[in-house]
Amino acid sequence: MSSEPGKPSTGMPTIATGPAGEDAAEFLEKQAAKQQEASMATAETAHQKEEPPIAEKTIEEPSAAGSKAVEKSEQPVSAPEETKAEEQTAPTGTTTSSSSSGPAWPETDANHPLTQFFASVEELTKTADYNEVYGITLSPASPFQTKLILQKFLRANSNDLVKAKEQLLETLKWRKEFDPVKAMSESYEKERFEGLGYIVDVDGVPESVNSKDTVTFNIYGSVKDNKKTFGDLDGFLRWRVGLMERSVHKLGLPTADKPIPDFGEGLDPYQGFQVHDYLQVSFIRMDPNAKAASKKTIETFQKYYPETLSRKFFVNVPVVMGWLFAAMKLFVAKETIKKFTVLSYGTDLVGELGKGIPSEYGGEKGLLKDVGEGVVLREGEQREIGDKYKDG
Repeated sequence: MSSEPGKPSTGMPTIATGPAGEDAAEFLEKQAAKQQEASMATAETAHQKEEPPIAEKTIEEPSAAGSKAVEKSEQPVSAPEETKAEEQTAPTGTTTSSSSSGPAWPETDANHPLTQFFASVEELTKTADYNEVYGITLSPASPFQTKLILQKFLRANSNDLVKAKEQLLETLKWRKEFDPVKAMSESYEKERFEGLGYIVDVDGVPESVNSKDTVTFNIYGSVKDNKKTFGDLDGFLRWRVGLMERSVHKLGLPTADKPIPDFGEGLDPYQGFQVHDYLQVSFIRMDPNAKAASKKTIETFQKYYPETLSRKFFVNVPVVMGWLFAAMKLFVAKETIKKFTVLSYGTDLVGELGKGIPSEYGGEKGLLKDVGEGVVLREGEQREIGDKYKDG
């Protein structure tokens, strides 16, 4: 393949992907039904003289309350304290709940997997003796943020509650032992990892529901010494998890205010993109240390970082790898394959992620080494920097 950045000698087809659309007709039908119900309720309680409606939505009261007189007021009547949480319009038959100071999550019935999953949070965290995932403390006291995490595990397991619980429990145990938050705040040997991984905030990604997305670039061609970089498997994995954890923290889950749809009912807006750049990488004789490190990294991310990946792009891929990706489609789930896109030229990435990417990939953001960020690197041996880390 060519040594010119972004220009390998042989082209590869792109695996087409695309998010599923929302059923607009069904949505409008539900909204129309809700408006009709609201109008009927207002008509039953309105006074004969002209004045503003008492309220835009009905509030269920105990039967004894029906005998109480309705006071006239120029302002809408306040809802009872226990129903003030229902502040957002929801589809017919659905209510929303939240604390007075936090975002609302659509209510789910007692048999819904998320309801049952949420009810088991205290037991799971007690069993693992750990309660943090991606910077969020799992607790009944913070239902919205907790349900964001639970929903990711449910979606990753096609709403199989048993499997979702098992995966979350294993994740909690692993996070307690490995401490990826600490790995994110450690410094790493510059000679081993310089130029291998960057994180870039990208504006205007086509078809994205977000105004800004997080993209992680893995630059395999920057490896200078395979044995030095990959030979210490534990050291490499700690660096890679540190980079992954940093990118996940940039997804904004602790401050999120939009719920994640149920499995099969919409896109998760809290996911990142990954780019694997194989420019100047030989696949004829893959280094055994690199192969072992790659396998261990994939296993770790699949187990402990479910539903954090939106799409993955393989760029500057040599023609010999075309057979591998074609064969992979026969063994990997369709939903996973949809997230993989193979591009023969690095500059083709601009057509997928827009102009907000680094210039090596056809964008207008500047060189990757100048605009990207990563974990802290230093001369000499690895050391911790603790709370000096700041998420930038």
